[in-house]
Amino acid sequence: MTLSIHNEAPRRLEGKFQAMVVCFILGLGSLVAWNSMLTVGDYYYTLFPRYHPLRVLTLVYQPFALGTMAILAYNESRINTRLRNLIGYSLFSVSTLLVLVLDLATSGKGGMGPYIGVCVLSACFGIADAHVQGGMVGDLSFMCPEFIQSFLAGLAASGALASGLRLLTKVGFENSKNGLRKGTTDLAAAGIHNETNHQVGFDAKIQDRLSNKQLVLQNIDLAAALFLIYVLTLSIFPGFLYENTGSHQLGTWYPLVLIAMYNVLDLISRYIPLIKCLTLESRKGILIAVLSRFLLIPAFYFTAKYGDQGWMIMLVSFLGLTNGYLTVCVFTIAPEGYKGPEQNALGNLLVLFLLGGIFSGVALDWLWLMGKSGF
Repeated sequence: MTLSIHNEAPRRLEGKFQAMVVCFILGLGSLVAWNSMLTVGDYYYTLFPRYHPLRVLTLVYQPFALGTMAILAYNESRINTRLRNLIGYSLFSVSTLLVLVLDLATSGKGGMGPYIGVCVLSACFGIADAHVQGGMVGDLSFMCPEFIQSFLAGLAASGALASGLRLLTKVGFENSKNGLRKGTTDLAAAGIHNETNHQVGFDAKIQDRLSNKQLVLQNIDLAAALFLIYVLTLSIFPGFLYENTGSHQLGTWYPLVLIAMYNVLDLISRYIPLIKCLTLESRKGILIAVLSRFLLIPAFYFTAKYGDQGWMIMLVSFLGLTNGYLTVCVFTIAPEGYKGPEQNALGNLLVLFLLGGIFSGVALDWLWLMGKSGF
C-alpha cells in the first residue's frame, strides 16, 4: 500500500507537467499568426507607408475580437466549447495561409487593394482570437492555476517566437534582393506550420451557477485591472514603437529589437508567479500596481523625445515585464472559491474585459500622432 502511494505521486507530477506542456503549446498556437503579422511591421510600412499599417491593423482586429467575445461570453453556457476552440484554431490556420497567398498573388506590391485584403485577414484573426482565448481560459479556469499560467505563457511565447524568427530572417535576407519580402513570407509559412499542429479543445458542463452580472460585480476590481493593464500596453505597443521612437544607431533593426524585448520580457514574467513568494495575491495590491504603470506614459513620451535607444529598450522591457506578470496574477487568483461552471464563465468575462482594454488602448494609441506631420 505504501509503495503504491509512493509510485502514484511521481505519476501525478508527470501527468501534471505533461498537461502544462500541452497548455503551453495551445497558447503558443493561438496567437503566433497574429504576432507574426505584428513583427513584420517593417515590411508593411514599406508596402503601405502612408496608411499607418500597424495602428490600423490592430484597430481593425480589436472590434471583431471584442464583438465576437461579447456574443460568446453571453452565450457561454449554451456553446460547445470544444467546437468553439476548433473553429478558432482552424480560422487562425486558414487566415495565416491567406496572408501568404495574398502576398504571393500581389507579388508583394502595395496599394489600396492589398491593404484592404490584409485588413480583412486582420479581422479574421480577431474573430479567431475571441473563439480560442475565451474558450481556453474559461475551461482552464476550473483546473489548477498552473494550467492557465502555462496557457498564458504560451500566448507570450508566440510573440517571442515570432520576434526571434523575424530577427533571424532579417539576418538571412537583409542583403539579398527583395530580402524584406522573403523574410516575411518565411515567417508566415512558419506560422502556418505552428497553427495546423495545435487544433484541440476542451468541453464544459452546464450546471447551476451565478449569473454573469453577479460574477462581474463580485470581480469588478480584477476586471478593471485587466482592462487597465491592456489599455496602457496597447496604447504603446506596437504603434508607438514603430512610429514615435525616432531613428537611432540600430537603424531598421530598432523597432524589431523593441518588439522582441517586449515579447521576451512578457514571456519571462509569466513564469514569475510560479514562485509562490513572488506571486501578488492581494487584489488591492494588484490594482495599485496596475495604476502605477500609467507613469510609463510620461516616461515613454520624454524618452522618445530626449532619450537614447538604451533607455527606450529598458522602458519597453519593463512594459512587457509588468504586462505578463500582472496578467497571470489576475487570471490565477480570480477563479478561487467558485464552482466549475462559474469559473468557466468568469474566465470568459475576464477575457472580454481584457479585449475591451486592448481595443481602447489601440484607439488611444492614435493620440501619439497628434501634432505629428503627415497625420
